Amino acid sequence: MTTAHRPTFDPARGKEAQRGPAYHQRLQAAHTQLKYRKAGQGGEAGFQERDLRAELLAAEAAHFSKKNGSSSTTPAVAGSKRAIEQATDSLDSDQVQEDEEAKRRRILEETREIDKDDSDEDDDSSEEDDDDEEDETAELMRELEKIKRERAEAKAKEEAEKAAKEQDQREEEIAYGNPLLNPKSFDLKRRWDDDVVFKNQARGTEQKTQKEFVNDLLRSDFHKKFMSKPLASKAAGNRFGYDRAQRRHCRIANDTLTPGYFNL
Repeated sequence: MTTAHRPTFDPARGKEAQRGPAYHQRLQAAHTQLKYRKAGQGGEAGFQERDLRAELLAAEAAHFSKKNGSSSTTPAVAGSKRAIEQATDSLDSDQVQEDEEAKRRRILEETREIDKDDSDEDDDSSEEDDDDEEDETAELMRELEKIKRERAEAKAKEEAEKAAKEQDQREEEIAYGNPLLNPKSFDLKRRWDDDVVFKNQARGTEQKTQKEFVNDLLRSDFHKKFMSKPLASKAAGNRFGYDRAQRRHCRIANDTLTPGYFNL
């Protein structure tokens, strides 16, 4: 049995627990470090001149020194022209110095080799081009023969269909042109009695009228036709010769006839 309807005499009360201080995440201190604008954010750092080449060289030197496990030989001084000159001098010292005459000879030899390779390649390419042209010519001839053959087949098929159609049309004309083979030619266009003098002379046809729609039941066509039937009465005491159906019909028609005659 439920006790939801009973009052609570001793409600539950919370107790203090011996716990340490607990704080919610949103109550903790946030944004404890002051942030400065970086380059490109509209601060002073964006207006300072940067030497990207010096920064790149310093980063590369730091990377290689970290990789090799040795100290960096290039000082990482950003924005210093002297550091740039020292870096460029160290890079230039690693390269071999050539005089103008040796450089000229080397260039001539390279160009001579390049020309020789080009001539060989031209000969090979010319032979390949000739082979490709012959293959393309043969392929084009095959395609041309195929197109001619398809056109000839299509033309022959069209001529055969045209000849068959003409033959069918000729046979149809021959068949329907002969009156002995065409029974439809013996159909009469009109009746044999269309030109007679006495036509539609049946009795009562001249008095035939269209149907009339009258609200009065006693003047309707059905009432007149029904009451004109010469039916012999089978009921006893019927003085006027009306049968039971005719008397019921007259009684339904609001008793407009002479009262007392049909109350049998």
